[in-house]
This record gives sequence, structure tokens and C-alpha cells, in this order.
Amino acid sequence: MPPQRPLPTHRPPTDEDPSLRAAYRLCRRTTRVHDPEIYVLIQLMPAVLRPAGWALWAAATVLDDLADQQDAEPAERATRVEAWTQALQCDLVAGTSGDPVRQALVDTALRWRLDLSSLRGAMNSTRDDARGRHFADWAAWRSWCSEGVVPWVDQVRHLFEQAGVPMTLRLGRQQDYQRFIDGAQLTDVLTDLSADLAQGDLLLPQEALDAFPGAEDALRQGKWSPATAALIRELTALARQWVTRPAMTRGMHPGPAIVLDAAACLMRAQLDAVDAAGHSLLKRAPRPSLAARTGILVPARIRSKLAWSLTPLTMPGPRRPAATVRGPSAEAESTALRPPPPHSAGARPPQIAADRMPAHVAVIMDGNGRWAEQRGLPRPEGHRVGTAAAHEMVYGALEIDLRHLTLYAFSTENWKRDTEEITTILEEIRRDLDEGPIRDLDVRQRWLGHPDKLPEELVQALVREERRTRNRTGLTLTVCINYGGRDEITRTAAALAQAAHAGDIDPGLIREDDFARHLPHPDMPDVDLLWRTGNEQRTSNFLPWYTTYAELYFTPDYWPDVDRRDLWQAIAEYSRRQRRHGGAGQ
Repeated sequence: MPPQRPLPTHRPPTDEDPSLRAAYRLCRRTTRVHDPEIYVLIQLMPAVLRPAGWALWAAATVLDDLADQQDAEPAERATRVEAWTQALQCDLVAGTSGDPVRQALVDTALRWRLDLSSLRGAMNSTRDDARGRHFADWAAWRSWCSEGVVPWVDQVRHLFEQAGVPMTLRLGRQQDYQRFIDGAQLTDVLTDLSADLAQGDLLLPQEALDAFPGAEDALRQGKWSPATAALIRELTALARQWVTRPAMTRGMHPGPAIVLDAAACLMRAQLDAVDAAGHSLLKRAPRPSLAARTGILVPARIRSKLAWSLTPLTMPGPRRPAATVRGPSAEAESTALRPPPPHSAGARPPQIAADRMPAHVAVIMDGNGRWAEQRGLPRPEGHRVGTAAAHEMVYGALEIDLRHLTLYAFSTENWKRDTEEITTILEEIRRDLDEGPIRDLDVRQRWLGHPDKLPEELVQALVREERRTRNRTGLTLTVCINYGGRDEITRTAAALAQAAHAGDIDPGLIREDDFARHLPHPDMPDVDLLWRTGNEQRTSNFLPWYTTYAELYFTPDYWPDVDRRDLWQAIAEYSRRQRRHGGAGQ
């Protein structure tokens, strides 16, 4: 058996660049001083990933500090955050920075191929924090958490993925992940309550404050009252419930799982300290005892060392930015997007009144194999040709200003097909994600399905394109791969049951919108028009939740023979139909 490669030391990447070494050392010090709990969690990561973790958290810390500076008015603080963000955009293009924290962050992004565009929303959220926050209810508070915190944590997930150790979350565990982040944020808010109150901020939802009359006034006056004590007890119990999500790490690589488990234990210890602080909570931030922290971290370090010794990683070398590297600005990206190519015969879309346009068209792309067989070709050849028809649908959707297009590319039942045909379908999808002509169109790409049995390279490409195009505002293209409608409903029901079991929802009050919120893409609108090619007239387990009131449209042509004009014809047919949704006709 060949000897295992030793794990590298935790020194920052050198690459013979003293300024880069100094930049990473500064990020390490910044993380250790400003957020010691995050620092010890980063120490549980493999040594090659720690510098990237320091860079990410130091950048988040710098932005928070700019938003909180008391030597400037809120508008000026917001301007400073925006200036730092814009400077990062320029630095990403240049491949380096004169600012040490941004220098380390740019090197991390290039070295590990991280797409920092997803941080734009988080940076905007930090900018808006400088102007003060008020949350009417828990929904608004959670939205703030999702905008400002989740993108930073997601970068760590992407970092693990790029290192070859994906923090895969099973379908049904996404809700656990979101609640875990909510719990972490609530723990942080409770810990920093005294500092926030000193600045005039109370980062709790009005809904929670109103449940304890008098608590808000007492907090703003710096007084500890029975209502205040009851409020804090309620919130610490809620945060403790949210961060206790043992099922979230099930099936995950042990390395990331140990980091998340240790984070949960540290947060529960922190909440114990908040509970025990009493009136001193309004004067200083409580900290768990050394014994409590040691009891958590020593076993975690032992387990972490063992886990990473079985998965040796290497530090990639430095990279220069490619010509297409984009910073976190969605506006900057939009300048590089191109319009769809014109139709080969010069066809233009019909004029459809806005109130007669479907918002969402879903297509069952049927007939690829039969098209090939009619021509004496192997069935896989039909799928290769069918890729061009899918491009035509995207071009046509953009030209007619359709907002949502969903394509059924590979169903859970398609695994019954010949191995060569399956391989061709999945390889064509992956190649198109890497090199296809829609990459530079104004298309937000999303994937609906389950990763089980799919090639890891394909899953990574799907996740990458979702992340890369998430800020685009034109067509939303959802591609269903390894998707089955009944499977989706079953998994969603399981996620809803888990939420009810965890106390996040009252099972006696579950409504349709509660179920919809637990779907993989809860913001996806209902399908208005379901179109199937290939001379078949059935829906084949496709989007049953979304197609309840969809208009059905069937055409005889095999999929490789259609182009954007057929999409326009389907939309024109839809515009002529009268939709009643169960009501009486006119």
C-alpha cells in the first residue's frame, strides 16, 4: 500500500510572495481577535483550507466594522461599505489588491475557484445594516439572516466542494440547514445584545418583543425586568432548538460534519452562558467557561485530525484571473451578457398581450430516441441533436419575454434505459453546462431533482451554474434531472413532517402554502402551460404539484425537429384559451 501524503502545515500559502503571507497572517489575527469561536472552528478544518477560512471571515468582519463605525453618520458608513465592495470587484479583475484583507480574499477566490458574486447580496445587506434595522416579524428577520449570513456560510460549503469534500445536504435537510443558520444568528444577536443596545440597535423581531409587554422599553432603557428575563429565556430556548439539528449532517463526509457538530455544541454552550448572565447581559457579552469550551473542542480536534488524516488534501497553486472573471456586482456581469442569436430564417415572435402570456411554460422533451431510430441512427444520437432544440427553446423564451421555462431532461424512471443512452444524456447535459451557448445569455439556471446516482462531475456543474447565474434577472431556466414528481412530493412531505416534529410548525395548522414552502424551489410559480412533443398525451410524473391548473398542449413532432417557432405557437395557443380555475365560464 503506498504511503499516505502528509497533511500540510497550517501556514498560509507562500508562493514566494511576502505580502500575500502577511495578508493571510492579518486575516488569521483578525478572525482570532474578533470572532474566537469562528477561529476555533476553522482550526477544525484541514490545514490547507484554513487560510481561505480566515480570508472569508476577515472580509466579513471588516465589512461589519465599517457598518458599525461610530465616527460617521449612517449614510457615510453605508458609503464606506459600498466603496469596499466596489474595490473588491476591481481587485478580482486585477487578480490582487493593495488592501491586505482583499488581497487574501482575491487569492482565495482564484486559488479555490470560488464565485464571489453570491456575496453581493450579503454585502448589500451589511451596507443597509449601517442605516439601522427593524423587523416586523420573524419572516422579515429570517430574510435578513438569509441575505446577510447564509452567503458567507455557503462560501465555506463551496470551499469544501472545490477541495473535493462536498458538504452535501440531502433533500429534506435544507430546512434544517436554514434553521441552523437562523439559530447561529439568533445566538450572535443575544450574545451581542449589550453592544447593539449601546448603538441604539435592537436586532430582534417586533413580533417576539410584543409577546412580552414591557420588555422592549426595558431593554432600550438598559433595565432588567421580569418581562426581559422571560423574553431572553424564550429566545435562548428557541435558538437552542434551531441549532440542534443532528440529522443535518447525516450522510456527510465526517470532516465537515465534525465542524458543524462542534459549532452546534459551542452555540449551545454560548446560550447557556446567555441564560446564566441575568442582568449582566445588558452590560457585557457573556462567554462560556473555559471548561465548557475545552470539553467540546478537545474531542472535536481528535476526531477532526483522524477524519482529515484519511482524506489528505493539497493546496492548489495561485491562479491569475481569466478574462471572464467577474466580481460580486450583478451590474458588472450584465454588461457581458449577449442577446440570443436570431432565428436562421429570420422568424420573429408573435405579439401576445401581457395579460395573455403564460408566466411559466414546462416542456416534456419527448421523441429523441424515436427520431434517431427513424433515421437508422443509434438512439443516443437523438439526444445529441435534441440539445440544439433545447437551446432554441431558451432563445425563443428570451425573445418572447417568457419569465420561467422548465425542461424535463431526465426522469427517475429513465434509469431503466440502456446504459449507453443514459451516459450520453448525462454527458450531453454536463458538456452543455461547461461549454454551451446559453452560458452568456441573461438566463438564471436552476436544477430540480436529486443527486442520488448522478455523476459527481454533473452535480458539481449543476451547482456551479446555479451559483454563477443566481443574480441574473431574465429567463429562469429550470432543468429537471433525475426528477420524479411523486418523489418530490414524498420528500417534501418528509421535510414538512420533520419541521413539525422539531416544533417549527403546528401539524394541526398545516396549509397548502406551508407545503409549498418546503418544496425544493418554493419560489417557482405554478405551470401555466405544459407542452409535450413526440405524439404522446400523458404527463409522465412531471411537476404534479405545479401543474394542477396547467393548460395541456400536445404536438406530434419529435423533439429534435422543433425550434423556437413551435414554442411561440404553443404560447399563442395558450393565449386563445379561456382559463377558469374551477369557476364558471363567461
